[in-house]
Amino acid sequence: MHHVVLDCPDPDTLAAFYSAVLGLPVTYRDDDWVVVAASDTSSGLAFQRAPGNQRPTWPEPAVPQQFHLDIMVDDVAEAGPRVLELGAVRLDVDVYADPAGHPFCLIPRPGWAVPISDTGPIGATGE
Repeated sequence: MHHVVLDCPDPDTLAAFYSAVLGLPVTYRDDDWVVVAASDTSSGLAFQRAPGNQRPTWPEPAVPQQFHLDIMVDDVAEAGPRVLELGAVRLDVDVYADPAGHPFCLIPRPGWAVPISDTGPIGATGE
């Protein structure tokens, strides 16, 4: 995989949101394309300008969710308010929409996963 690409009306705004949520830097930017990744030589999320892009209407099927991300956090209860502060909208229990309307879920870190660092992503506990 190279990047997961999200169509959106404003790549800069959506990239800033996910950069803050995931604690990863913006590694590339032009007028219509922005990338958030661990480094400029790694895969990540890319945001592509798509004029006329319609917001998903989840859970209503009129405009399907098109994709969604499961974002692993150490503490779901702590992460929820943090994503709201960053511009997310709550859709359901632990289900949110990013500023462009794409649904994403906050999921608790399973025991087998490496603890999340406290370098800035939402849900980090500093373990």
